[in-house]
Amino acid sequence: MIRILDRLVARSFLRIFVAVALGAPILFILADLTENLEGYLDLELSGLSIATAYLYTMPQFIQWAFPVAGLVAVVFTIQTMTLHREIVAAKAGGISFHRLMLPLVGLGLFLTVVALGLSAVVPRANRIASQIRQEEERRNDFRGFFSYQGEGGRNFNIRSMSAAEGTLNEVVVQTVEPGSNRPVDHLTAQVVRYDPTVGWTFNEGYYRVFMEDGAELAFEYQTLQTRGFTERPEDFLEDPKDPEEMTFQEMGRLADIMERSGNEPHKLRVDRQEKLAIPVATLVIILFGAPLATNTKRGGTAYGIGVALISTILYMLLFRISGAFGETGALDFMVAAWLPNLLFFGAGMFFLLRVRT
Repeated sequence: MIRILDRLVARSFLRIFVAVALGAPILFILADLTENLEGYLDLELSGLSIATAYLYTMPQFIQWAFPVAGLVAVVFTIQTMTLHREIVAAKAGGISFHRLMLPLVGLGLFLTVVALGLSAVVPRANRIASQIRQEEERRNDFRGFFSYQGEGGRNFNIRSMSAAEGTLNEVVVQTVEPGSNRPVDHLTAQVVRYDPTVGWTFNEGYYRVFMEDGAELAFEYQTLQTRGFTERPEDFLEDPKDPEEMTFQEMGRLADIMERSGNEPHKLRVDRQEKLAIPVATLVIILFGAPLATNTKRGGTAYGIGVALISTILYMLLFRISGAFGETGALDFMVAAWLPNLLFFGAGMFFLLRVRT
């Protein structure tokens, strides 16, 4: 009997979840198209190009729909079973509500893993969509007369840079020993070019190495390749890529670069943690919505669905508010990103304990 009931609960949940998870992105697309249609027409993008771009954006829209789909699915599943007295019958047969929820918890964990998997796909798909919509061409990839603090104590002074071409002009790189600020080497170059396969190639300059005993080694070069330069052209940009086009690792690396350069990376660190927190929200919202859907004494289905939907709006609002506090530094970025999950998980556990089993 338990296996039959588990299959019934899982089948009912998945049927609703899949319908909402695939249907909600259509609303996201219509909303985004309404907002950006004029810009697409100005760029003279064809209908096929626009449709292809949205096809590549689908993984992100589906990921956004997961918490909403989880909420709607768990509310309708539990509420229907409550109204049809199936939960009462299960309890009479010795099956507690907590045991009844076990397949929902298992599905929530599985869907969380799927959402995390989508987090790895979304940045790459969004980059392709951005190229189709010609957003990269509209970004300013040129920067002139700036300084940049790299890894390993390297300080760059650069006259001009083109990220699209992967070139730096009139570059001075001063390396100091971390902690002691002792000069290690001094490198100049007229032109520096980047190739993803071989890294940076310095052209026409001077290279000086300072020994610990005070001695100095200097020479002139026409072409020079050095190891340890992990910076990429886009790292030097003032306006980096959209966080939605960056992986979890890329966002962490860029946040470290911004911090070394004297900029505040609070927003980027919050966005980075939310790449994990939002997928986990699918499981949290299931645990939170299930006990609310069992209440039929205050309005039946309308009460359960209404409370759950309002709770989801509050959930997303709390994500916005805590994220804003994290971006300003008022809250630690970890707290800002995970606070909504922690609060609603705690509330869900409280409601589950109060459900009559």
